[in-house]
Amino acid sequence: MMKKIPVFLLTLSCFSLFGQTNWQTYFEQSGGKKTPRYPETVTYCLQLAGASPKIHYTTFGVSPQGRDLPLLIIDRDGLTTPEAIKATGRIILLVEACIHPGESEGKDAGLMLARDLIAPPLDPLPRKEEGRGKKEEEKGEREEDQRIGYSAPASENKIENRQSKIENLLDHVSLLFIPIFNVDGHERFGPYNRINQNGPEEMGWRVTATNLNLNRDFLKADAPEMKAWLTMYNRWDPDFFIDIHTTDGADYQYVLTYMMETRGNMDAGLTTWCDSVFLPVWTDEMELAGYPVFPYIEFRRWHDPKSGLIRDVAPPMLSQGYVALRNRPGLLVETHMLKPYKQRVEATYHCLISTLGILNDQWHQLKTLCADADAFVQSESFRSQPFPLLFDLSRTDSVMVGFRGVEYEAVYSELTGGLWYQYSDSPVTFPVPLFEKVEPVKTVTLPEAYIIPVEWKEVIDRAAWHGISMIRLPRDSAIRVTSYRFSNPRWQTNPYEGRHPLTRVVSDTFSEVRIFPAGSVIIPVGQPSARVIAHLLEPNGNGSLLFWGFFDPVFEQKEYSEFYVMEPMAKKMLDEDPLLREEFETKMASDSTFATSQWQIMNWFLERSPYGDKRRMVYPVGRINN
Repeated sequence: MMKKIPVFLLTLSCFSLFGQTNWQTYFEQSGGKKTPRYPETVTYCLQLAGASPKIHYTTFGVSPQGRDLPLLIIDRDGLTTPEAIKATGRIILLVEACIHPGESEGKDAGLMLARDLIAPPLDPLPRKEEGRGKKEEEKGEREEDQRIGYSAPASENKIENRQSKIENLLDHVSLLFIPIFNVDGHERFGPYNRINQNGPEEMGWRVTATNLNLNRDFLKADAPEMKAWLTMYNRWDPDFFIDIHTTDGADYQYVLTYMMETRGNMDAGLTTWCDSVFLPVWTDEMELAGYPVFPYIEFRRWHDPKSGLIRDVAPPMLSQGYVALRNRPGLLVETHMLKPYKQRVEATYHCLISTLGILNDQWHQLKTLCADADAFVQSESFRSQPFPLLFDLSRTDSVMVGFRGVEYEAVYSELTGGLWYQYSDSPVTFPVPLFEKVEPVKTVTLPEAYIIPVEWKEVIDRAAWHGISMIRLPRDSAIRVTSYRFSNPRWQTNPYEGRHPLTRVVSDTFSEVRIFPAGSVIIPVGQPSARVIAHLLEPNGNGSLLFWGFFDPVFEQKEYSEFYVMEPMAKKMLDEDPLLREEFETKMASDSTFATSQWQIMNWFLERSPYGDKRRMVYPVGRINN
């Protein structure tokens, strides 16, 4: 049986470039059991940059606790700016690790890859772990092969092919690598940060120093780290994106699962390319390498594999959901937390090698598709189509797939009385229903432009951080817009990501001429960020700024009436307006809470009087059409 291909050890004595320095990573020196802290990671990055002109170390921001956000630029010619790299025709791959610092496989795999790209190893040799003889090591590998249900393929291994020609993988691709995104969370370091995870011995904490999850922040951009990331992303405009995670959840055979936006929220041409070109080649190569992959595991009933699997559309607060709105494919990698850490890092390394190889082969096609997608969203044709804001997953329409799981049984807990699942070491492939049919449930016809009044500076700033182009009004201007009027808002009781999101709101549209002060911004929809603009500013957008509470003040009532003033006015209003009387009597008959509340009744009349606040419940953002 052919063994899984190990990650290479760098034979440094053969490379005068490196001299006598030990270029093994901290992870490799530990036998695959440990991951480095922030200072050790930065030091290694600086050593790589000092060893080769192909690698440039820089930073793209500073964390709230004062740490630099590190970035490696790896280019075959040593180019260090997006303008210079794009002038060569090469595409740009952005790889991000440690957005959740407890999930550090991407950092360790990426550091090995960066090293190997500047000094490719000689013949790959199996790595021996300390204290293990050859026979014991081979026995352990055979047992692990059986554990994950791996059988070696007879055909040529494409991953091995790519690794043997690793120096060619930068022919048409330049690599940006963020070894640690959440640097403050990374340094909340300890052995007890990931209860469900098998190694490394110590790791970072999931969220930032201010307790924000960066992978819920891509659209609202509350965290300073995310604002810095967006600035970097806008400058580099990468063609492909990888975000590396470690999953939680059930046990199964796959060392690595993935998510990619192919359910309808990305450009059609890019979606077809991902579905018919990238994923088939990538999944085949990972299988041949001994690391079969599967779409991210999410069960229809929590923790129960046989209940069925679901694949939904990612919201734009998540990384791969966000870059899909930016007309770029994103691959979210989830290694399996119960597999040994060394195996998870090696699977991630193979994932990166394979992706680089595919992009190096497909660079021209991908570059063309990205340009076509950017052009299409700027067209009238794009704006004439209903734009999907929300999707719904069918829980009844499914197909059967083979799932490489393990034997398990449901056991009633003596502590809680509920079910929990005991997993065995016996691999088994069983058929399960996969639910992946999604349909748009909220759509909108996009306008020519949106306009944001100057006083909503925080909202304008958010648009700027997303790289959205805007035009400032030089003077006060009367502009006809379509506006939204809201009713019956409800908010989530408990905070989520530092905010209390809206759980529901009813909206109706009306047309008006409104005076917008000088400094207000017009945002044309016809630009590459059109999808981002829609999700930010359409109230029903998935993760809109309205949803996150940026416009909460418009729901507040600021003026009230005394009953002795309102009582005679209300009677006069009823006497003079039969339609108002009919509306009031209907409200009294249909709403018992209202009918027994003197305050609600009087306030109802105040809102309909000339003294009511006519701007309350009106969305400040206007839609402009020709």
